[in-house]
Amino acid sequence: MIKEIAIDGLHIHDIASFYEEINRVFMSDEDWKIGNSLDAFNDLLYGGFGAMKDCEKVRFVWKNVERMQEALGYKATKAYYEDKLQQGALFNKEYFREKLIALENGTGETYFEMLKSIVAAHKNIDLVLV
Repeated sequence: MIKEIAIDGLHIHDIASFYEEINRVFMSDEDWKIGNSLDAFNDLLYGGFGAMKDCEKVRFVWKNVERMQEALGYKATKAYYEDKLQQGALFNKEYFREKLIALENGTGETYFEMLKSIVAAHKNIDLVLV
């Protein structure tokens, strides 16, 4: 049986609110939340807890995707990379510097595109953009 899980782009205004929406939808039955991280989002999609617990196949619907794409587009992604560069030794500065340059040159992925790539790597999840 395929389980359908939907998030709404109208609730997403920036990267932090994306994770608020993910936690609202996926983690409502848990007493903990995932952090604001691409790695945490990827881990969530492997299942085993929250809305993905005991799911073999998922239809993941992104509603009002245009709003989400705008909120997680160039401006949010640039701020994300700049924040990583300002945090010092916690992150690989050269990696994030290269990602920022690619974004500014028009060849890098936006945060929205990175999220889509993460979902695409999970073969048990069908992503539907509406």
